[in-house]
Amino acid sequence: MSERRLQSLVYNAVMAIKGGEKNLARNYLDRALYSARDHDILADIWFYFSQIEDDPAEKRKALEQALSYRMTHARARRALAVVDGRLKADDVINPDAIPAPIMGDSEANADRFMCPNCGARMSFAPDGQSLVCDFCAGSGDAIAEEGALSEEQDFFGAMATLRGHSKPVSRQIFHCKGCGAEFILPPNQISASCAYCTSPHVVSLEHTRELLDPDAIIPHAFSQREATKLLVGWVQAHDFTPQGHVLPPRGFYLPVWTFDFAGFISYSGQRYQDEDNPFKQGSRNRVKVTERGEYPVYIDDLVLPANHDYRDLVQKLIETYDFGKSNPYDQRYLANWAAEAYGIALGDASLEARSRAYTFYKKKLQRDMRELMNLTTSSANLAIDSYKLLLLPIWLTTYPYDGEEYQVLINGQTSAVQGQLPKEIEKESKKRKKSNGGLLDWLDDIF
Repeated sequence: MSERRLQSLVYNAVMAIKGGEKNLARNYLDRALYSARDHDILADIWFYFSQIEDDPAEKRKALEQALSYRMTHARARRALAVVDGRLKADDVINPDAIPAPIMGDSEANADRFMCPNCGARMSFAPDGQSLVCDFCAGSGDAIAEEGALSEEQDFFGAMATLRGHSKPVSRQIFHCKGCGAEFILPPNQISASCAYCTSPHVVSLEHTRELLDPDAIIPHAFSQREATKLLVGWVQAHDFTPQGHVLPPRGFYLPVWTFDFAGFISYSGQRYQDEDNPFKQGSRNRVKVTERGEYPVYIDDLVLPANHDYRDLVQKLIETYDFGKSNPYDQRYLANWAAEAYGIALGDASLEARSRAYTFYKKKLQRDMRELMNLTTSSANLAIDSYKLLLLPIWLTTYPYDGEEYQVLINGQTSAVQGQLPKEIEKESKKRKKSNGGLLDWLDDIF
């Protein structure tokens, strides 16, 4: 059967489905299924079969068949999520008519964590486990259950709902007028100092933003004292002295998006091969043949910063985290800790992640298939399978040098340090040795 005739059968089936004529649609789909060979067309046919099935079990079988031919079939993925109860059909939106975001103020969703012994404020302790009273040092219940794992979120389902296009959870936000950074405020806190520029602010309790709740968090693992020691060690390792006093590192949580990829990159190219010459016995012709194939793609946790500021420095620090040790998000982790609000939406982040994944695998494919000429590739079947909004523990400070401010970031999980250095310090291989006492003169005392 010609491709044009096959497409006509599928089109007629779709029209019959829209007209409510299921038996007629089944007749068209049966005929198309008998003749189809292309996997993309087969995936579409089985998806349309699912639309005329009333039995949930048969509908699931048809959708699974569609995904067996093309695992990135977005409509089949969404429909299967509805059948399995992971997505509500009423939550699916029209991408061409996305509702306007909620305007005006809304009530912040905040809890206050009080000590059961003395009633004072409790803060999350940098041990990755529990809340501790700021006054009597009493401990609260453990937050993380042993062996608890954070779950990935289905990307196809999210992009079919408002979750992928808006910020549905009201959160109390501190907007720094000094540098423009934004942070999620700890519960009931009405004043804050910016973790980036240390500007103090008193904030309005009515100022809120609609934000997605985080899916996972890597808790802070050590205290400010330990972070300060790491800062001193980093300065000593680079053999220089900041030209002015430096504030101890400030701890907060940094939002990142993580994406898991699956699928393949289709490719086509040409190569030469030898064939027997039918006109001359014992000789061979060198002919050009076309080769097509599918290059498999699998990426676990492609991580992108969820904000535009200091992306190069943040990206280097991100590479030092152990993402396998994240916990399911619990708002108690933010007790007395600020968390930076994300500024890059899920949809925008996913486009950048997909571009990065395609660029990486395209180069890999070109290396592996370097014998092919005129190589062309397609990312049509490369798709994001799942995602997470993850909060990373970070300590940050700045130091002055030659009239400029330079940032230093410390991984609050693994103790890795990434910092900006003046060009002259980077170029110098060695500097005059300084004593520990001299080095510590630049750091404000916290010991």
